[in-house]
Amino acid sequence: MPSVQVADGTRIAYKLAGRADGEPLLLVHGLGADARGWIMQQRTLGRRYRLVMVDNRGVGRSDRPAGPYDLEVMAADAVAALDHAGYGSAHVVGASMGGILSQIIGVRHPERVRSLTLACTACRHFGWRRELLAEWADQAQAYGMREFVRRNLKWMVGPRSLRRTWPAMAVLGPLAFNVPAASFVAQIQAILSIEDSLRVELAEIAVPTLVLCGSQDVLTTQGDSEEIASLVPGAELAVVRGGAHLFMVEHAATFNRTVREFLDRTSSPAARFGVEEPALA
Repeated sequence: MPSVQVADGTRIAYKLAGRADGEPLLLVHGLGADARGWIMQQRTLGRRYRLVMVDNRGVGRSDRPAGPYDLEVMAADAVAALDHAGYGSAHVVGASMGGILSQIIGVRHPERVRSLTLACTACRHFGWRRELLAEWADQAQAYGMREFVRRNLKWMVGPRSLRRTWPAMAVLGPLAFNVPAASFVAQIQAILSIEDSLRVELAEIAVPTLVLCGSQDVLTTQGDSEEIASLVPGAELAVVRGGAHLFMVEHAATFNRTVREFLDRTSSPAARFGVEEPALA
């Protein structure tokens, strides 16, 4: 698995998959998740696109420096992975915290972004979500990640799926958050420290943008996605009926089809005919 050392010495790992000559697609996942969180997307998106899937600092095979972390720095980490992979620009897909990182990339590094897909994410803090995240940090520190997942899976998975898959989720859930509590807390601190002023800057985004959410997401609600879509000029909004926060897993087929159709509409004409733009020198 390749990696790049960023300015502060942290090593950021990333995974390459999909079509070697396809347009680059940077995938950035959320709190506690790493590149493995895109397992349900690799086949569909990889048929046409070259996937660059980042392990955010603190998770997967990336280094786990002491926190707190900074989302601006983490967004720069993802851009550094894109550089190291040899691409000057890419389509960008971000989910949850990765959606915030993708918003930052879209605002701070507009020349690097061909299109944006912002899934199950938000652009502002609300008091209840601040309190919830602070509680999550306390639980992770006090009880460890396995107990944290057991207590909070209801925020991630829809009620029908939770009832149907609870025995498996109780066992497999902690594996999805196979991250030290300290790194998990450091990422939460990064989310809590981001300024709401980012939402004002979303009006500067000038690339095709898809905002995607599940209708049953109780963590980043449909209202969060509607707000982002109203702030990004020309953004499209798509709602997956019955989807919760992890709808890229629960409703993978619908998620993949919606994202793939959007990417295919916004990809370069040259790439459609198998001629890729030059990679970053």
